[in-house]
Amino acid sequence: MSSQVDRRNFIRNTAAAMGALSLGRLNASAATEEKPVHNIPASTDDERSIRLGFVGVGGRGSYHLDAALGIPGVEVPAICDIKDENLYRAKQWIEEAGKPAPALYNRGETDFRRLCEEEDLDAVICSTSWKWHVPVCLAAMNNNKHVVSEVPIILTVEDGWELVEAYERTGKWATLALEQVLLESTDGMQVLHMIRQGIFGELLYTENGYVHDLRKVKFDPDHEPWRLEHSVTRNGNLYPDHPMAKIMSFMDINHGDRFDHLVSMSTKAVTLNEYARINYGEDNYYATKEMKQGDVNATLIRTVKGKMVNLGFDTNTPHPREFAKIQGSKGAYLNGPGIDPMIYLDGRTLPPPDKPMLHRWEPAKKYLEEYEHPFMKNYDPIRREHATRGHGSPKTTTPITWHLLVKALREDTMPWCDVYDSVTSSVISPLSEQSVAARSKTVDFPDFTRGKWETRTPITFQ
Repeated sequence: MSSQVDRRNFIRNTAAAMGALSLGRLNASAATEEKPVHNIPASTDDERSIRLGFVGVGGRGSYHLDAALGIPGVEVPAICDIKDENLYRAKQWIEEAGKPAPALYNRGETDFRRLCEEEDLDAVICSTSWKWHVPVCLAAMNNNKHVVSEVPIILTVEDGWELVEAYERTGKWATLALEQVLLESTDGMQVLHMIRQGIFGELLYTENGYVHDLRKVKFDPDHEPWRLEHSVTRNGNLYPDHPMAKIMSFMDINHGDRFDHLVSMSTKAVTLNEYARINYGEDNYYATKEMKQGDVNATLIRTVKGKMVNLGFDTNTPHPREFAKIQGSKGAYLNGPGIDPMIYLDGRTLPPPDKPMLHRWEPAKKYLEEYEHPFMKNYDPIRREHATRGHGSPKTTTPITWHLLVKALREDTMPWCDVYDSVTSSVISPLSEQSVAARSKTVDFPDFTRGKWETRTPITFQ
């Protein structure tokens, strides 16, 4: 297998295996020189003004808006939403924050294009339903604006190449820079620091996923009904980005290693039909509607350098949240719902006195405290007047993802999760669909960096 799958070869191979694809040629314009991930000392965010436009200010978009309004110097001149109740709530929050009333864009689903064309903005924040993420990103980039998208940033392989080429053509990036799972989880940065310090030896394997019972959400017409439509029409690992925020950082993906190929398999689909029958009756449309998405999906991913990811996806069945595990040549780490984080380190974790040959877990608390990441230890976040509202973790301080994003905009640097990392994370979804549809056939990963992964240094936070 080739160690580098460029765009033309990848599409040629995929077309041969999966059917003809209609794709444009690779843009041959000179690429903008990539800027390294910035090192950011903790500081107050009171430098030059940053102007942001928000497309989608519902549950998740309102959380991002409220987080941004708590940062000195951030202005919100324009907002866009298809629901007037969302739009006018956002307008009220902006005015209550002491900022000028924003321009309102609500002339239908594509009015974000007018916002991108007319407004003078540093960046656009996209929190729409999934199908609009790429159109919003391209509208922003092609109108001289950076853009940050909610997950997933793309739905197809071609989407990924379009965003990469738009960045390399315009110098304006599209990223998942507000993906919070690594930076704002209880243990992500500590585990990253332990990995970098060699505590687990050579990292070999990670196991994680998006395992989250969303049946009630899928059948709620007032919030995210589009989630159910994806379960009706697609079958694969449809939500890889939350776990990938940790996994890709832990494994230095696109920064010294890269994903090489995957295989994916799904179970049959029964749970959503059962849920509809029990809650809405035998005559409900979804009680008998065929669901393409298997209730449980497992995707195995191998890297060029021989590491492996076991990625789960299950938003249909009843269960607590997912477990996460990493395994290295010198030890392992385990965390999940209902348990305290556990660790095993070869030669350090002691066996029971009466069973000297037995391996057993020990509490990870002392290690998490000892290996607190230096960046987190020194970060002094801005205090807020109230906890962040909307769909997200309520915080009385500036979310660290927002601190990093505003600093990147002020310093004209690439966010920590850059364009190449963002599309690599989300492309797992369409690749897994291809594998499932082909009876779990191996599918190669495109190399969106075109070979630069070999020399790109690991992401650092200092």
